[in-house]
Amino acid sequence: MSRTGRVERITKETSVVVEIDLDGSGKVDVSTGVGFYDHMLDQLGRHGLFDLTVKTEGDLHIDSHHTIEDTALALGGAFRQALGDKVGIYRFGNCTVPLDESLAQVTVDLSGRPYLVHTEPEKMAPMIGEYDTTMTRHILESFVAQAQIALHVHVPYGRNAHHIVECQFKALARALRYASERDPRAAGILPSTKGAL
Repeated sequence: MSRTGRVERITKETSVVVEIDLDGSGKVDVSTGVGFYDHMLDQLGRHGLFDLTVKTEGDLHIDSHHTIEDTALALGGAFRQALGDKVGIYRFGNCTVPLDESLAQVTVDLSGRPYLVHTEPEKMAPMIGEYDTTMTRHILESFVAQAQIALHVHVPYGRNAHHIVECQFKALARALRYASERDPRAAGILPSTKGAL
């Protein structure tokens, strides 16, 4: 059974198409017009082993906010769609990823209830190329809202802004991969005592 999702989001500010296959091989084709964001989405697909296509055209003449936000919303929606009924998945996943001096700890519950806890070093370079580093939390908020998952992201230390953001995306990719994978011992079982996720 295919576990794919596709979301098209068109507003006066952006045009976004996201396609994801949770059982892919990490094949990524991403273009948002924001180079560092493309790099982060590439990490998400490759380390999650998700086949991921993202095509976004946004009002970059204003700034990158709408482009980044709407892409994250569409990505969350596509991820939720690809999860389907969630029968037979692990549901929970976590991963800790170092990147030189930085460390990210990510834990996820594909719970059906959106909730984000996010901490990262406060003193960080404000920009990485055209990428506003304050957008990392907003990306996660937007993704969580549409994916309907509980996500805890903690970066206890780090100095380099590039490393601080990148290790978050790598750890997120792995945690989502582990949580969304099929558990061979739980075939046909929904991982919830409530009977619903």
